[in-house]
Amino acid sequence: MPDAIFADPRLARLYDTFDGQRDDLALYTGVADEVGARSVLDIGCGTGCLAVLLASSGREVVGVDPALASLEIARAKDSRVTWIHGDATSLPPLKVDLATMTGNVAQVFLGEDWEESLRGIHAALRPGDHLVFETRRPEQRAWEDWARTGPRVRGGVREQLELLDVSLPFVSFRHTYRFPDGSQLASDSKLRFRSRAEVEAGLVRCGFEVVDVRDAPDRPGKEYVFVAQKK
Repeated sequence: MPDAIFADPRLARLYDTFDGQRDDLALYTGVADEVGARSVLDIGCGTGCLAVLLASSGREVVGVDPALASLEIARAKDSRVTWIHGDATSLPPLKVDLATMTGNVAQVFLGEDWEESLRGIHAALRPGDHLVFETRRPEQRAWEDWARTGPRVRGGVREQLELLDVSLPFVSFRHTYRFPDGSQLASDSKLRFRSRAEVEAGLVRCGFEVVDVRDAPDRPGKEYVFVAQKK
């Protein structure tokens, strides 16, 4: 099940407000330009920020997400995008030039669902076409910064991040939101931190060739950006 931060309608409406300027998205539009992608599948599209950006450049875009509350926000933003409630393992027949997973999407897959999703993406790509995604470098220990994160307030809503558990490769944390009326909602999340070698091995098993591993321009030294090609 999707985390409440994405699936609860009241929290989903806050996502864009707290996420702010998406400096990470230029990476993905840049790769789309590099590979000449005219059609893109955005896995874990959330509230649709990247999908809408890609559609505005004239591309054919499919956005898929298991969190209906987030997807409904995305649908209201742009009718040119094909929005699908689901995940990479339950896609309709597609043949796209590029697949993307932004932010922490690649890390929400905790077990067998990771390679199952990679195989689903592989099936949606044309031979020779590409998948691009980012994942945090475990050695940078991002959770230590999360543990020191202070509260943020947007529109009278207070957000607090709390680190719950570090049992590598898994890290669990909680977002708690307090609203102006005094009500409070919490969302628990868990991410899996994979090494570069582990990610590359999984891609190869699922029919991809790793053609590039880059630094994330918005988080230099903290993330890997994988560009893989369907064999």
